[in-house]
Amino acid sequence: MKFGKIALGLLAATLSLAASSAMAAKEIAVIVKTANSTFWKNVEKGANDAAPSLSGYTITFQGPAAETNVADEVAMVDSAISRKVAGIVLAPSDPDALGLALKRAFVAQIPVIVIDSPVSPYGKVYHQSMLSTDNFKAGAMAAQALVAKIGSKGKIAIMSYVAGAGSETGRIQGFTDYVKKNSSLTILGPFYSQSLADTAMKQTVDVLTANPDLKGMFGANEPTAIGMGRGIVKAGKVGKVVAIGFDGNSDLQGFVKNGTLEGIVVQSAYNMGFMGVKKVVDVIEGKTVNPVVDTGAVYVDKSNINKPEAINVMY
Repeated sequence: MKFGKIALGLLAATLSLAASSAMAAKEIAVIVKTANSTFWKNVEKGANDAAPSLSGYTITFQGPAAETNVADEVAMVDSAISRKVAGIVLAPSDPDALGLALKRAFVAQIPVIVIDSPVSPYGKVYHQSMLSTDNFKAGAMAAQALVAKIGSKGKIAIMSYVAGAGSETGRIQGFTDYVKKNSSLTILGPFYSQSLADTAMKQTVDVLTANPDLKGMFGANEPTAIGMGRGIVKAGKVGKVVAIGFDGNSDLQGFVKNGTLEGIVVQSAYNMGFMGVKKVVDVIEGKTVNPVVDTGAVYVDKSNINKPEAINVMY
C-alpha cells in the first residue's frame, strides 16, 4: 500500500483525533468475518492475549453467523461507531461495503486496523494499517506444493469459498498464476462453498465423481478445506488424489497426519488478533505504525507437522 499526500494528511488527522477519542472510550472492538470458525476464534485468542499488557483497554469480539452475511458485519461496525469505541480491528468480508463503513469510523475519529483481507481502494485511506498474510504468495505456496507432488500434466480443481472476498481474490490468483506458469495442468473451477464445510464436501464428491482422473485439489480456506477432506474420504479417494488445504485447525492437522491431505498452508490467525489490538492502541496513543504488515504463512506436511515452525501457527 502506498499513501499519497491526501492519505498521509488523513492519517495525521486521525492520529491526532484518535488520542482525544480514546479519553472517552477504552473499548477495542474486534470484528471479523464470522464467529463460527476456529480460524477466527484463534484471532480472538490473540486479541484477548494482548489485552493484559494494555492497561485501561477492554476487548470485545464479534462476527456474523456466516461470511456471506456482509450486512450484519457492516451493522456491527456501525454499532461500534455508535458506542464510541476507542478503536476497531476489522476483518472485512466485503471490500466495498466495509470500505464505506471505514469512512464512517474515520469521520467519528475512531482508528481502524484492518486484518486478513483488504478493503477497496476507496476505503484504504480510512485505516491506519493492514495486517494479513500475503495471500498471493500463500496461494502460490500451495500451488508449488501441488505441482511438485503431481507433476505438470493432468487435471486439478480449485475449491474456493466466497467469490470476491479480499483474501480469496489474492489467494486464488497466486495459486492460478503459479500453476499456469509452471505446468500444463488443466484447472477446474473455482467452486465456491460460501465457506460452508458441508457445501464443500458435496462439491468435492461431485467433482471427483465427474472427473475420476482428477489428480489434485486445493481447498482455499478452513471450512472449504475441511469439507474437501471429508469429501475425499466419502468418495474413497484418499491416496488417489493429492489435496492441499489452507489454514491449520485440528481437523486439517488430522487430515495431514492420516494422509487425506498432502499438506496445508497455515497463516497466523493468532498474530492477526494479537498484533491488530497492539497496533490499534499504538495509533490511539499517537505512535507510528507501518501501513502494511505481513503476518506470514507456513507450509505444513507430515515432514514438519510436529516441529516448532508448524506448531507455532496451528490451532
